[in-house]
Amino acid sequence: MTRKRCWLPALALLITILPAVAAPASPDTRPGSDVPVPDGYRLDRYRAPVPAEVPGATTVTLEQAEALYRTGTVLFIDVMKVPRGESAGLEGKWLVAKPHVAIKGSTWLPETGEGILKPEIESYFRANLERLTDGNPGTPLLFYCVTDCWMSWNAAKRALSWGYTRIYWYRDGIEVWQQFDLPTELVDPIPLSRP
Repeated sequence: MTRKRCWLPALALLITILPAVAAPASPDTRPGSDVPVPDGYRLDRYRAPVPAEVPGATTVTLEQAEALYRTGTVLFIDVMKVPRGESAGLEGKWLVAKPHVAIKGSTWLPETGEGILKPEIESYFRANLERLTDGNPGTPLLFYCVTDCWMSWNAAKRALSWGYTRIYWYRDGIEVWQQFDLPTELVDPIPLSRP
């Protein structure tokens, strides 16, 4: 085989596998799908590989999340923490140092995905879910954060434990949503003093 021909099989193989390597991994095949589901909530290291599912919730892919978004009937809830070093401020306001991008139409409820909620954050989370759903536990809710974020996993699990029955978990998060140029907007967190 001449020198010119010996690289042809390698080139053919590269052309075959390159699209699979370059494409974003789906929730079913990306690393972390074999992460075991804990009995309780994740208590630390929230930015780490997550399980494939939240028991009792429906895990959705990007395509499924977009389809739910387009229906306009599912409430999207962003549980991303307030940027590092920030905490609750005076008069029930969050001290947010930089703009926060979320899926358009989302409600941002920061800190609600912690493994152990402080009493005021638990009250805040419960009251806002009650307000957003008009007291209907069958209202569809989709929880998300960033890719590999246990906070959205914890929040979805907690909402289920409180009796909400139509819970979706978008485990790919805002980063993948943005990669595909889907609708986003800058949002402010719901104040601690509300509702």
